[in-house]
Amino acid sequence: MSESVFVDNDREAQRGMIFGWVGVLAGGRQALPLALGGCADGLVFGVLARQSHLSMLEVLLMSSFVNAGSAQLLVLHLWGLPPAFWPIVLTTGLVNLRMLLLGVSLSRWWRSLPPLKAYGTLFFLSDESWALTMGEFARGGRDAAFLLGSGLLMFVAWIGSTLLGCWLGAGIADPAAWGLDFAFTAVFLSLLVGLWKGKADILPWLVGAVVAVVSARLIAGNWYILLGALCGSIVGAIRHAD
Repeated sequence: MSESVFVDNDREAQRGMIFGWVGVLAGGRQALPLALGGCADGLVFGVLARQSHLSMLEVLLMSSFVNAGSAQLLVLHLWGLPPAFWPIVLTTGLVNLRMLLLGVSLSRWWRSLPPLKAYGTLFFLSDESWALTMGEFARGGRDAAFLLGSGLLMFVAWIGSTLLGCWLGAGIADPAAWGLDFAFTAVFLSLLVGLWKGKADILPWLVGAVVAVVSARLIAGNWYILLGALCGSIVGAIRHAD
């Protein structure tokens, strides 16, 4: 019985799905305020990346192919530290695991699209474009290009602001004099405020913080970032399963 309900819901979601320029423009318009706000984080990342000795080309490539502000900011603390490759890969993958869930939530609508349109659009998937698209679909919209429009604008704004920040960072000899040494912490504190869903978040956040602090004292390097994130995520997953 329940399986037939899911099948019917999927068919209903796919019915009338289109992909056109109207959706692209609508998505871009709705994403504009979020894109402007995201530029602030992009500027901070660009400045911090320059202070971490990344070149303009490296910033461009990272912002283009990773395109995940939280992960990019996180790996700056690991950049250039041996052995940094696997910690960077694991940290980036762990932070971006949520994209799997976002993609699954869109699959009921995306199944009716040609592969090129479906996967090409999902390249521009972000937290903001996903939230706007889900809201649009909840209101009855069925233009899958809405995600492309919103995601593409967020993508361009992020790349542009990170490159601008990297260029500006070249003229800042002492980041601490401008308070930029605290920018990384401030960005993630603001992200935590936005992610707070209630008292159920206290335990995984507390576990992640404690593990990170203890690891930082006991293990050399920046492994505390990965260990804290991993332990906090495991506790959060267990609580969610319960």
